[in-house]
Amino acid sequence: MGKKLLHGRRLSRSSGYRKALDRNLVTDLLNHEHIKTTEAKAKGVRGLAEKMITLGKKGGVPARRRALSVIFDEKVAAKVFDELATRYAERKGGYTRLVKLGQRQGDGAPMVQLELVK
Repeated sequence: MGKKLLHGRRLSRSSGYRKALDRNLVTDLLNHEHIKTTEAKAKGVRGLAEKMITLGKKGGVPARRRALSVIFDEKVAAKVFDELATRYAERKGGYTRLVKLGQRQGDGAPMVQLELVK
C-alpha cells in the first residue's frame, strides 16, 4: 500500500490543536480580510478559506451549516454568505493572495500577509 496523502500541513502540532489553529486563522481572515502570519500557516489555511467562500457562493442551509462547522463566529459566517459571496460571484476561484513581508525578527520565520483579493 502507498502512503496516505494528508490534506494540509502538520506544523508539528496534534490534530486537534492544528484544527483549532486552522479554524481560528480562517475566521480571522474572513472577518478582517487580511492576516499576518507565517508562510507555512498561510499556505496551509488558504485552501480552507477559499472553500468557505465557495460555500458562501452556493448559499442555502446545508452550505451554511458546513461553513459554521469551520467558522467560529456566526457573524463572520453571515458576512461570507451575504457580503463576500456577492463580491466574488463572477470570480471562479483565487480569492486569496500571499504577500511576502520578510523574516520575523525573533526566529527568522518567513512572514506573509494573507489577504482577500478585491
